[in-house]
Amino acid sequence: MQFSFTKWHGCGNDFVLVNGFKEHVDNYADVSIKVCDRHFGIGADGLIMLLPSDKADIGMRIFNADGSEAEMCGNGIRCLARFARLLRITDKDEFTVETGAGILKPRIADDVGPDMVAVDMGMPVLDAHDIPVDGMGDGRVIDKSIIVCGKEYHITCVSMGNPHAVVFVDDVESFPLDEIGPRFETHHIFPRKTNTEFVEVVDRTHLRMRVWERGSGITLACGTGACATLTAAVLNGYTEKKAEVRLDGGTLVIEWKSDGHIEMTGPAVRVYSGSIDL
Repeated sequence: MQFSFTKWHGCGNDFVLVNGFKEHVDNYADVSIKVCDRHFGIGADGLIMLLPSDKADIGMRIFNADGSEAEMCGNGIRCLARFARLLRITDKDEFTVETGAGILKPRIADDVGPDMVAVDMGMPVLDAHDIPVDGMGDGRVIDKSIIVCGKEYHITCVSMGNPHAVVFVDDVESFPLDEIGPRFETHHIFPRKTNTEFVEVVDRTHLRMRVWERGSGITLACGTGACATLTAAVLNGYTEKKAEVRLDGGTLVIEWKSDGHIEMTGPAVRVYSGSIDL
């Protein structure tokens, strides 16, 4: 099987994007494992398929490096938006994308800066049953205690179409992400596993975030995670409703708008194009 691809990244969160309008790919999960391998493949955090949709202008499916399918990816949808425009599949500045988390609206934001895309990420889901989180009762999970590796942490849980647990820490740079991250991901209270953001509050409009992504491990950025982080920070009274979230790979601007929707603005950068024979 041979197909063409384009490598993109959003704040260092990198993806192999394939034009499913033109290219035929068998078994997305298996292909994702192979192309995401950084030694024997192209190397990426995920495989994103640009696909036709009968519900929106275009469709998106994303597969993690371990082959599992994610409902959504904030950095990925920005890359997909630029990719679709580059291929002239759409000429709109704002268009709709069918994702596993519903219909989302990216907007090419050249007025903000080069390569910038703003995305209406919809409303954060805060009910424990819908995130989902078990054993925390009904309603919102805000600053609730959890024991991981024998230590108590406090989590605030949010779904942005995919589950997130946000943990506020004093010093995120020295936090043992590689040790604690996977223990959160597979903790028994998360029936669909979880993405986990470890966050240091800098001030009322600035947050520093590092992430362990479900199915991918440590990545340089997570767009839905940044949205969940801002939501959690507001719910805990730490920040205003608009803040910069600095990730290992760059910075995203997140705003919880008056209509209840979360808007994410950040870069989407093309790295190179090629073809691969599997």
